[in-house]
Amino acid sequence: MKEIKTTDAVGQVLCHDVTQIIRGVTKDAVFRKGHVIREEDISVLLSMGKDHIYIWEKEENMLHENEAALLLYSLCENEHMHPSEVKEGKIEVIASCDGLLKVDRERLNHVNALGEMMIASRHGNFPVKAGDKIAGTRIIPLVIEKEKMEQAKAVCGGPIFELKPYLHKKAGIVTTGNEVYHGRIQDTFTPVIKEKLSEYDVELVGHELSDDNHERITACIRRLADQGTDLILCTGGMSVDPDDRTPLAIRNTGARIVTYGAPVLPGAMFLLAYLEREEAPVCGDKCKEQKLGSAGDIVIMGLPGCVMYAKRTIFDLALPRIMAGETLEAEDISVLGEGGLCLSCPVCTFPNCGFGKGGA
Repeated sequence: MKEIKTTDAVGQVLCHDVTQIIRGVTKDAVFRKGHVIREEDISVLLSMGKDHIYIWEKEENMLHENEAALLLYSLCENEHMHPSEVKEGKIEVIASCDGLLKVDRERLNHVNALGEMMIASRHGNFPVKAGDKIAGTRIIPLVIEKEKMEQAKAVCGGPIFELKPYLHKKAGIVTTGNEVYHGRIQDTFTPVIKEKLSEYDVELVGHELSDDNHERITACIRRLADQGTDLILCTGGMSVDPDDRTPLAIRNTGARIVTYGAPVLPGAMFLLAYLEREEAPVCGDKCKEQKLGSAGDIVIMGLPGCVMYAKRTIFDLALPRIMAGETLEAEDISVLGEGGLCLSCPVCTFPNCGFGKGGA
């Protein structure tokens, strides 16, 4: 720290806050610690009685907090994100598009364990929208050793965050149940599914209606698969009651069952499966231009009745990841137990709550 004349301070870095007090008007810091003094700041400082100020003396092996913040951001940065303005050693990571946030937890923990620097983020495996804050970062002291920042770069080894844009997918719905099939009650499940799909780039290409005959349900799924769907959602008939045949019907398509059951409430009777395509669609560059889903297996979900009436369920945890092109395995579901209990809050703030975040 060094005292110099204010008139000689352009380009120098303040070591302390400079507070202005005007009775009945203001008492606040006009310039914060770490501010780089500009030509237009000189007259303001002089008007505050600051003929001399304390500035940071630059050393070859030290970095100012704003310089270090930019380096810290570089550890986070990846495609589809951008930085905020650097302010008082702080910089934020901002989403440039809607998508699924992925966090490399090991890298994040390694950097935070070094001390004198921090990165605080949202939970991974959850959706973000363009303009959302992904993370906030800063170094703790006013200055930090260059060597410390190089150490952070070395232990990190690559970007901490990834933002996966959602893909375009073709979807089909199979509504099951004797009561709906025979017109005894109105189908109130399908509108809920359509509303949730409307949050993503989904093209609904087919809707099949079946009674509880498992062979008929299997045939409905097969017809939708033949229409080039990427995602098939089966509603109802998911419990262990003898007359609930949807799991059997899905299994009889030849699909690979990933899980039947999830440690999540609401949503314990959730089923996830993958059905191999008989013929992969050929689209070439068109797929890249339209961000179409891959030509991989068709995703089949068996949705329990809670999806129809509960605000948030297992479906809200799985759908964003499917829409980002991820292939989920049994472990991705089994780790959801911690945080898998939705508290059905009077005002739902999902995804800004604890639901699904324990093992995500």
